[in-house]
Amino acid sequence: MIALDFVGEAKSHAVCLKTQRYAVDLGTIETLTHLSQGSPEPITGTESLFPSATEPDSKIPKDALRTSLRASTIDGVFATIFSNIVGGVLLSNFLVELHASPVEIGLSASIPMVANLIQPLGAYWSDRTRSRHMYCYWIYTPARLIWLLLVAGIAIASWKHLDSHLLVQWTLLIVCATHLLGALGSAAWLSWLAVLVPRRLRGRYFGIRNSAASLTCLIAVPIAGVIVSVYPRGTIEGYGFVVFLGIIAGLVSLNYQWFMVDVDPQEQKAAAKVTDEKLVSAANPQPVTSRINSIATLPILQDGNFLRFLLYFGVWMFAVNLSAPFFNLYMLDNLAIDVTWVTLYNSLTAGANLLMLIFWGKLVDRVGNRSLLLLVGILVAVTPLLWLGTGANTLSLWLWLPLLHILSGGTWAAIDLCNNNIQLGIAPVKHQASYFAVAAAIAGVSGALGTTAGGYLAQFTNYGGLPGMFALSSVVRLVALLPLVFVHEAPGYSIRQVIKALLPSKTQPVNLQLSEEP
Repeated sequence: MIALDFVGEAKSHAVCLKTQRYAVDLGTIETLTHLSQGSPEPITGTESLFPSATEPDSKIPKDALRTSLRASTIDGVFATIFSNIVGGVLLSNFLVELHASPVEIGLSASIPMVANLIQPLGAYWSDRTRSRHMYCYWIYTPARLIWLLLVAGIAIASWKHLDSHLLVQWTLLIVCATHLLGALGSAAWLSWLAVLVPRRLRGRYFGIRNSAASLTCLIAVPIAGVIVSVYPRGTIEGYGFVVFLGIIAGLVSLNYQWFMVDVDPQEQKAAAKVTDEKLVSAANPQPVTSRINSIATLPILQDGNFLRFLLYFGVWMFAVNLSAPFFNLYMLDNLAIDVTWVTLYNSLTAGANLLMLIFWGKLVDRVGNRSLLLLVGILVAVTPLLWLGTGANTLSLWLWLPLLHILSGGTWAAIDLCNNNIQLGIAPVKHQASYFAVAAAIAGVSGALGTTAGGYLAQFTNYGGLPGMFALSSVVRLVALLPLVFVHEAPGYSIRQVIKALLPSKTQPVNLQLSEEP
């Protein structure tokens, strides 16, 4: 049991957790998933038809798998540093210093989501290659190197005193280019990881993996914020210097991917086809060929369970991004809090995320994803309302704002983990890349619409400005949870059983029987 060995090993090394992004596909392991803790909240369907295809561990030698995951751990550390420097609070502060409008700041957050529209194209291309590693390597290397153009732009602007708005536009173009490139590799990365990680260990595995990302954020973001604040030539040039360091970290992370097992997508598809034949033959030996063709060509539009998940996911992303990109703007602009304080607050989010991820991961393995999403989702939905009580006073600076960031970090650890795992569980294995790409595209469009709408609403102070938008976001978040009630996950547990798992009775053991009730 290679995965069990790895999880045990990871637990024993929890002090030096160092992972952020993996990408594993029957042979290649990548590390590019944008997990940024630069905001108090992230600016981020059917039971599998081929369940046995999710357990490919035995096909990968134990030592090779262990080496790959160790290399991916180091890869994830440096990749986390890069992603948090070129996004989140540091990028927001840079745009605020350039006097960017709320719409432009919202645009910087919506571009990554709009870029997800081309994920199906990336899935199509990656599925026709012979190496996940080389495909991802040639996608993500230019996606990181392109940030050198921003470093050059900042240098030119400081020497020739160019208009700051021109630098804002230059930054948005670079953000657009890097995320368009990244979107071409995202579906390949997720389908690769779905193959590697056994279903029964996904909760703990992703909990440990994401905890490492939070630990890295906890350390890297405050240090970068201090460098920007105390840089002798000002915060704008300070950000340019930090971006240069981030690019170096990004290139170092890519180097470690050469130590990871490579995967051939063509072999993966061939293995899935063999599995199809065995499952269909066992269920109904005649006629095998017609049944296989029917399953293989099953369109997403006929998958009602996954469509219900997409409805939830799309509305949820819209609701979250009405407010999520603007919490940092609210602190930096409305409350005029220094960027050093804001990065420290965001480190609290990362710390809470780190502490809670392993707990949520173990709980997910016991009770599933859907019911936990509903319970924690309600708490996440009302969180924007709590921001209405904040200000620039001492109580808010030392108590209220830190508590809000800790709450967000702990709850979003569960949301991110469960949203990822439920997709892995309900998407048919043979078509996972296309399912993930469609889900990402829908979430991207919805999130971009939410961010754009939030940017415009934030300008209308007569209708409440940012505080009014926070309240609207809470209402829409609660509405978004309704379709999730009707999503089926196997095995399924009721909310009552999840509550018992969270608050077990002293006299009665927790009985987690399968249930269909929401």
